Amino acid sequence: MTSVLGIPVAVILGQLTLGLVNGSFYAMLSLGLAVIFGLLRVVNFAHGAFYTLGAFAALLGLQWLGINYWLALILAPLAVGVVGIVVERLLLRRVYGLDPLYGLLLTFGLALVCEGSLTQVFGASGASYPVPPALTGAVNLGFMFLPLYRAWVIAISLAVCFSTWFVIERTRLGATLRAATENAPLLQAFGVNVPLLVAATYGGGVALAALAGVLASPIVLVNAHMGSSLVIVVFAVVVIGGMGSILGSIVSGLVLGVVEGLTKVVYPEASNVVVFLVMALVLVLRPTGLFGKE
Repeated sequence: MTSVLGIPVAVILGQLTLGLVNGSFYAMLSLGLAVIFGLLRVVNFAHGAFYTLGAFAALLGLQWLGINYWLALILAPLAVGVVGIVVERLLLRRVYGLDPLYGLLLTFGLALVCEGSLTQVFGASGASYPVPPALTGAVNLGFMFLPLYRAWVIAISLAVCFSTWFVIERTRLGATLRAATENAPLLQAFGVNVPLLVAATYGGGVALAALAGVLASPIVLVNAHMGSSLVIVVFAVVVIGGMGSILGSIVSGLVLGVVEGLTKVVYPEASNVVVFLVMALVLVLRPTGLFGKE
């Protein structure tokens, strides 16, 4: 069979592969959101801004300090993670225990401030980040030539996502983090520094967003608005997977990226809304999300 519904199989497979690349970004970004909401109960609307900061940190590090891509993969998430810890200590800690709407409004305001500041300083046109020489070229998959850099994005995203899931769900550190959300006073009585743990969790969540920004910088133009257009889709992915579900965010992100890619072949006009249609369907059938709990 060389075609399905009149569409060449090679075209379908190619779009599914490219959809997996987008799904890798969805998975990593939604993972950071799920970590923050699942452990801190904060709807972090500034997640797209931290994604943008990660991309800018890589770009400016290269232009101003000569920091190459491989170092940027480490240094940019660390730097943005420190910024996240400062934000948590100075601002977010004041809304814990209040209605989640306060946290959403606070982080939404932070996102607007960040986006406006970057636009004012660097403009809105954007700049390109070069693909590292070791990742240039393409891989022949038989049905398409997949750029080597996009194959790297898929591989590193999967590794980071499932490593994070393993740490949170299968290690003692993850058990401590979950205990901090359920009974912080009791955990503090055992000598655990809960405020520091909470700050580190938020910093880790936004560092994941920054890492996604570094990975995206050689693919898209680095500009002040790159996060705002993506964060809405990522929130939909988190809702579909189940708010706070680590595994749900990973699986939903990857699957929805593939579904979006397939839609671009079958019915391109619906590719921009298919994620939201799936979200509406999931909310009707299972309001807690596919992997969520009551």
